[in-house]
Amino acid sequence: MAFLEARGIVKRYVNHLALDKVEIDVPQNSIYGLLGPNGAGKTTLIRIINRITGPDEGTLMIDGRPLKNSDIRDFGYLPEERGLYKKMKVGEQALYLARLKGLSRRDALKRLKYWFEKFEIQSWWDKKVEELSKGMAQKVQFIVTVLHEPALLIFDEPFSGFDPVNAALLKKEILKLKEKGATIIFSTHNMASVEELCDHISLINNGKAMIEGPTESVRRQFRQNLVSIDFSGNPETIEKILSNHFVLHRFEAINDHFNAQVKIRDDQSINQVLETILSQCHIHQCQELLPSMNDVFIQVVNQKTTPSQKQES
Repeated sequence: MAFLEARGIVKRYVNHLALDKVEIDVPQNSIYGLLGPNGAGKTTLIRIINRITGPDEGTLMIDGRPLKNSDIRDFGYLPEERGLYKKMKVGEQALYLARLKGLSRRDALKRLKYWFEKFEIQSWWDKKVEELSKGMAQKVQFIVTVLHEPALLIFDEPFSGFDPVNAALLKKEILKLKEKGATIIFSTHNMASVEELCDHISLINNGKAMIEGPTESVRRQFRQNLVSIDFSGNPETIEKILSNHFVLHRFEAINDHFNAQVKIRDDQSINQVLETILSQCHIHQCQELLPSMNDVFIQVVNQKTTPSQKQES
């Protein structure tokens, strides 16, 4: 059973249908990627989950029951629109936000000390927020989002403003939060991060959930039957054999060996590719090439009439 379920979510604004019967299933203790171009409806859905706004139609379920306002205390939300009080001191503000989430002063200070040391920002405790860089302020907001150890964490573009080193640090901490039992939704345009982190994804476009399911299953849905073979041997011979039996997609020299990419028909297999050339060369590696999430994203967004499809776990 899904930890969080959205059923038939509709949200209308004046002359604009932001969400059109969107349905998602977020498995418990998973990292769920909410993808889509700007204006697709991702942030609207996130705001509905957080009870910032309500749907015009549809229901949200958590742990098999209707979502209630009181459930929000066990959520952590890092919005894309960052918002710290610029004139307040960093530590004072972090403590204030922690208390709003129900932590005692003692527990809040203990946890803040742990996180500030982990992110190496303890020297900024008495600085004003306006003195922080964008990335430093982002760290503070991440900390206050996760501090009360919520069951559901929602990150909207969490890597915005981070250099590669700090983005890697954040990814590591997100994975640790999952290991500790959190369920995580995160919205991003960074498709490489999706492949690194997400167990499941939903791709929203024009207010519709176009595709939903396990990340690997989604990639397999868009497979193009491409096979990559690294080999040593006579390239002219291998190129001729492959061209006679398959569609040769690419053929190139790589250092001291060669790589061929062939497109096979649905009724052909990787084993057939190997059997065709095995006696003529030494094969170092052979694998199916699945499209990246970036390729999937572009294909779905460009196919505006793609029907909603849901992948099985």
